[in-house]
Formats: sequence, structure tokens, C-alpha cells
Amino acid sequence: MASVPSLASSVNQRVADALASALPEAGGADPLLRRSDRADFQANGILALAKKAKANPRELATTVVEGIPTGDLIKEIEVSGPGFLNITVADGAIISTLAARAADDRLGVPLNASAGTTVIDYAQPNVAKEMHVGHLRSAVIGAAMVEILEFTGEKVIRRHHIGDWGTQFGMLIQYLLEHPHELDHKSDSEVSGEEAMSNLNRLYKASRALFDSDEEFRTRARARVVDLQAGEPETLALWQRFVDESKIYFYSVFNKLDMDIQDPDVVGESGYNDMLVETCKLLEESGVAVRSNGALCVFFEDVKGPDGNPTPLIVQKSDGGFGYAATDLSAIRDRVTNLGATELIYVVDARQSLHFKMVFETARRAGWLNDDVKAVQLAFGTVLGKDGKPFKTREGETVRLVDLLDEAIERASAVVREKAQDLTEAEIAERGTQVGIGAVKYADLSTSAARDYKFDLDQMVSLNGDTSVYLQYAYARIQSILRKAGDAKPAAHPEVALAPTERALGLHLDGFGELIAEAAAEHAPHKLAAYLYQLASLYTSFYSECPVLKADTAEQVENRLFLCELTARTLSKGMSLLGIRTPEKL
Repeated sequence: MASVPSLASSVNQRVADALASALPEAGGADPLLRRSDRADFQANGILALAKKAKANPRELATTVVEGIPTGDLIKEIEVSGPGFLNITVADGAIISTLAARAADDRLGVPLNASAGTTVIDYAQPNVAKEMHVGHLRSAVIGAAMVEILEFTGEKVIRRHHIGDWGTQFGMLIQYLLEHPHELDHKSDSEVSGEEAMSNLNRLYKASRALFDSDEEFRTRARARVVDLQAGEPETLALWQRFVDESKIYFYSVFNKLDMDIQDPDVVGESGYNDMLVETCKLLEESGVAVRSNGALCVFFEDVKGPDGNPTPLIVQKSDGGFGYAATDLSAIRDRVTNLGATELIYVVDARQSLHFKMVFETARRAGWLNDDVKAVQLAFGTVLGKDGKPFKTREGETVRLVDLLDEAIERASAVVREKAQDLTEAEIAERGTQVGIGAVKYADLSTSAARDYKFDLDQMVSLNGDTSVYLQYAYARIQSILRKAGDAKPAAHPEVALAPTERALGLHLDGFGELIAEAAAEHAPHKLAAYLYQLASLYTSFYSECPVLKADTAEQVENRLFLCELTARTLSKGMSLLGIRTPEKL
């Protein structure tokens, strides 16, 4: 495994070296190299450095250019305007660098030298409740971040903090105790997620109706909560049945989303029960939390209610019950002390931002978070309907996630069937699923997480525009060319001159490693999606302007096949980091 320095970093180094010898006091200064439409790269840093050194920027730029060798890497440099450098790299350097990438199974992408341990908290459904469209974003964004970070060498621990505790369980458990066959399965064979959910739904509605109408049942249900919190064995056993039944359903949905969720990674709110008392004790003894009207609270200068009074984070209620804060703070302690986390990422709805801001600040005051261990909320916006309002059914209900995924698969299958030439029905169904689920994930991931996005299935499965289907078709088209190539094999030929669209494609391919590092550091999967869309667009331009199999010479054919193959590998790797499949044929 060899990491390959990008052309940009090699060029940057040469300019920096020349700058340091032309202006020794600027040693180590950044030449500010970026991609440019005037040349391959432009270095903009000389202007500011010249001002600082009271030198003439154009003269300094000219001196720097004289100190840069041209030939193997840099073909030409010109000084433009008040001291910008326009730099064009040699065709041979582009192909040689890409050949080094192609020789590595990681495409030359380096591992992060300062990798640590990240715990990602994502995909957090609630026991005994349907998953709806709001659960989609946490799952999709979290899963992509797991893949991207792992690819950079980070040790990633997944945590699914499911809602499996709280007062509503008193009502559910008491009802199940009095109606013991409500969660029985029709047969001993494998239970579908649909059957598990309909069992839970029916029981939830029946127990809620009884709770609302029957005073005596309500009293028994409330007493049952006390038994649950005290860990009474029969009550815990019944509670476990709700968790197990819900998992059958959760896993069926995650399976449909093509996500791998393992049992040990599911640690719900209940997983931290044994730590709650100690967490409160540590906070109170250190003075981080104080008693106020009987409740254990943490106060903040900048958090006030509408009345102007401080709004505290309540860790323990005055009746002795624990709120979400106690669980979240205990989870931080566990993740930092027991799991050795250096970073905690919470993929949680932006509407919970204030809660997490207060929780993180409390953990910092308590010393559980510090300069070496940081916590961030990867906050996401709301899923909107085509009308720009929060996504609901016609009846105003939240949309069931399963229905939405099924519809995406149905639409995508129609698109695949229309385009398919030699696919069997089974293949159409398989590709339709991969295209439909890919479309849903990509629509989510191609928008910056913090922004709301419109859920528009027609747009998502469109072959035109910024969609995963467009990327999947680009990949499948390359595979088709490689199959038709016959005896011609992809091979890099640095001596072959490149057409403008070949150069543009090559330079973009070379930026993959730097882009991955950026997406990982900024927790920004949408940057990877944007990179891949641009890659597919540049490939489309190359394909329409440069004949591959009918190129002028055998070397040119091989070189273009080489560009096709590396594009396909980069697309496939990038898409897999977003959790999206790339079928070989579409």
C-alpha cells in the first residue's frame, strides 16, 4: 500500500521551495495553490507575501518562476496580473501519477497520520414505534461517515442509541401482562418486520386507549414503571420482549436500506441505567450541577427562557427520575472511559442542538471532554415534501419509512426496465432495488446535512442531473466499454499527448485523496457526493469527445481504456463510501 502525493501537492512543494529561496523570510509560507480555469493551477499567495516584505509582487513572482524547474512535472508557468502564477502540468506527469494510483488498491489515498477512535451515534429508532422519514437522515448520514472515516484509518465504533426506556413502557408491559398473547407470532418460522411492527402497533394503540380511559389500569401501569426502574425480573423479561420484537422490525428496515447493523452496536438508553446515580453524584460533588427546587440542574450564562430566566439542563428531576441528560452524560463517560474515544459524533436532528450544546458543555466542565476528546453534533435538517413543508402523508401523518423505500424501489425498477436491454426479471428486480435505495441515499447525502431537503422521487430516479442513477449509469457504461475492448487492455502511456477533456478528467481523478481527507475532517459526505457527480460529468464530456476503442493509435486506445478503468474504480470506491451499490450492468 503506497500513498501517492497528488499533483497539486507536488506542484505546491516546488513553488514553496522556490518562494523560500527568493524570499528567505517567507520560508514555509503557503503559496495558496488552487485549481484554475486559466491553467491547471493558480498560486495566489505571492501578493500578500510581497506586501508584507514591501517587495514588488510582480518582480517577486518573476524571481520565483525562475527558480522552478520545468519539464517532468511542470510544463509551463506564467506570471499574470499583479503576481499570480498560472501553472500547467505536463501530460506525462498526469498519467504517471494516475498510474501510481491505479497500482494501489486504495487508489493511492493516504491514511490519516493522526487517526484516533471515533464513536458515531446514529440511526436511533424508538422501541415499539414505526420508523418514519425523519429516521432516514440519521441512518444514511451516519453510515456514510462511518465508511469515510474507516477508509482514512480511523477506528470507528458504531452506537445505535435506541429509545428503549421511559414511562411509556409501564403502560405497554402492564397491558402485555394482562393480555399475554398479544406479541405471539403466527408461526415458528421467521417473522417478517411487517408482522413484528403490526403486533407492536396494535398493542400500543390498545394499551394507550385503556390507559386513557381506565383509571385503575393507569394506576397499575404507573406502578409498573417503578418495577421496571427497580429491575424487577418479570417486568424486565416483558420489557425485553418489546425490545426483541422491535429489533426484528428495525433490522428489516435497515436491511432494506442496505445497511449492516450488528447487535453489539445497539446500546439503547437502558444500557446506561447502572451509571445514572454515579453520574449525578460526580456532577453534584464537583459543583458542576446544583440542586434547584429539588432537581439537579446545570446552569449556563447564555441559555435563558422567554421570561429571561436561566433555563437549566435538568439531570435529575425533583421526584428522583432521570431525564435524557443523565443518560446522554453517562453515555459520554462510557464512550470516553471504556471505549477510549478521541472523538464523539452525534448524527442528530438540528432541533436538538440546544440540548447537545448544554450536554457537551456540562461534560467539558466535568472534565469528561477536553482538548484531546471532543464531541460534535452532526446536525441535520428536515425532510420536506415537494411543497416545501415537512413531509407528511395526505392525511397529515408522518410517512412510514418502509412505504417510502418501497416506492423508491418501484420507481427505480420502472426506469431500469425501460433502459434494460438484456436483463432478466430477477436482474431487473435486483438492479431496481440498488438504484432505488441508492437514489434515496444520494438525494440525502448530496445536500449539506445542515440544510433541509425536498424529497422528490421523480427527481431522485431521473437519469439526468445530480442523481445517483446518473453516476450508476456512468459506471455501467464504462464496464460495457471494458467488456467490448476485446484484446485491447488498459495501460498507462505517459508519452501520449492528452486532449483537454482527458486532462480535466485526469486532474479530477488525482484529487480523490485530498477530497476524502476533507470530507472526513469536516464530517461532510456531501462533498464526496459533489466530487463524484463532477467525476461522472467530466467522464461524460471525455466520452463524447474522445473515441476510446476507435482512437488513432493502439497506445491511445490503451491510455483511454486506462482512464476509463481508473474512473470506474474511483466511482465505485466513492459510491461504496456513501453506501451506494454500482451494478456492473444497467
